[in-house]
Amino acid sequence: MQLSPTDKKWLTEQFGRHVRFDEPMTRHTYFRVGGPAEAFVTPPDTVGLEKLMRWCRSGRQPWIVIGGGSNLLVKDGGIGGVVISLSRCLKEIQTEEGGSGIRLTAQAGVKLPSLCRYCIERGFAGLNFALGIPATVGGAIVMNAGTARGSMADVLASVGCLQADGRWVRFDRRGLDFSYRSLSWKRSGPNGEGEAPIIVDGSFSLKPGDAKMLADEAEEILKVRTVQQPLDQPSAGCFFKNPAPDRSAGELIEKAGLKGRQIGGACVSTRHANFIVNGGGATARDILALMALVQKRVAEKFEVELVPEVKIVGH
Repeated sequence: MQLSPTDKKWLTEQFGRHVRFDEPMTRHTYFRVGGPAEAFVTPPDTVGLEKLMRWCRSGRQPWIVIGGGSNLLVKDGGIGGVVISLSRCLKEIQTEEGGSGIRLTAQAGVKLPSLCRYCIERGFAGLNFALGIPATVGGAIVMNAGTARGSMADVLASVGCLQADGRWVRFDRRGLDFSYRSLSWKRSGPNGEGEAPIIVDGSFSLKPGDAKMLADEAEEILKVRTVQQPLDQPSAGCFFKNPAPDRSAGELIEKAGLKGRQIGGACVSTRHANFIVNGGGATARDILALMALVQKRVAEKFEVELVPEVKIVGH
C-alpha cells in the first residue's frame, strides 16, 4: 500500500518540517545501509503522536517505530508506510526517591548512554550494565537489551504505552512477557492480543550508590568494550542471539572459521565474530547474504541454528 497524494498532503499539513518523504534510512541506522522510508515522521509532541497513530489506524497505513537505529537492518528496498521516530518528543527524565530505593522514569526517546551518565552523576545504581549500549530507552526495552551483567527486565518496574487505538496505558513489570533479548506482547495487557503498543516511557527501580565507585566501574566497563568490540566500524552490535547461556554465538562463528569472512562490503569482524560490520559500501543485501552464510556454516558444523538479534525490516 502506497501513500496517496492525499495522505502526503495530510502528513505535510499536520507535521510540516517534521515529516520527510523518501527519507534515506542510511541516515538513521548504525549499519548505514537501507533504502528510503516512504514517510519519516518525528512527532514534535505526544499530541502529534496520538494524532498520527489514530490516522495510521483509521487509514490502515502500515507503521513502524524506530529508536536510535542501533539494532536495526533496513533492506535495500526501503520501508513502505510511515516510520515514526520518537527522538524529538519523548526525552524527559524524572526521579522519585523514597525509603531505600529510587524510582526513575525515562521517556522512550532518551538515549541509553545519556541515561547511564545521568544515573552515575547522581549516584543511582542499577543501570551500569547498559553502559555502551547505543540504544534509546524505548528500543532497549523492546529488545530487552543487556549484557552479561544484566538486562532491562532486571530493573524495569513498569512501562507506559500508547495503544494503537489512542489509549494511554501502563503495564506493571509482572504483567510483561520478557525473554532473552525480547519483549513479547502476546500475553501482555488486558486483552492479551492485538497490535503492539508504542512504548512511551519506562520506570526503573534503582538503588542509592556511590557516584565515584559507579564512575570507576563505568570507565572499566567501557574500556573492555572498546578493546573487545569493533566500535570504530558501522554495525548493529551483536548480530545473533547466544543460543544458550553457556554457548556464545561469537565463539561458534569463530570456531566455524568465519572471522574476517566478507561478502561485498559486509564483513564478520576480526575483533568480535558476532559483529557483522559495514567495511565500506555494504548493502543490506550483502549483510543478509553474510548472515545466511554464517547461519549455514554454524548449523553444518555444530547443529545450532543462530537467530538474529538484529531487527530486519523493509522489502
